[in-house]
Amino acid sequence: MSNRVVQGRMVTAESLAEMIEGEDIMEAEAITDADRECPNCGEDVLQVGYMPTVTEFVTGYKCQDCDWAETDRE
Repeated sequence: MSNRVVQGRMVTAESLAEMIEGEDIMEAEAITDADRECPNCGEDVLQVGYMPTVTEFVTGYKCQDCDWAETDRE
């Protein structure tokens, strides 16, 4: 898995997923570019797929430069 810089800090897929989720997660896939811009500041957005629980898979999105984040949860 590749580390990326988010808000000036180097993060792993797991730590990025935990930033988005706001708590510990079970497992995360590799970080990828989301091919979209942040709605708050217009900078690049990263995405990471992760499992917050045994039965749930979520794709999370996080801006590299500001606090904006969201998930694909309904």
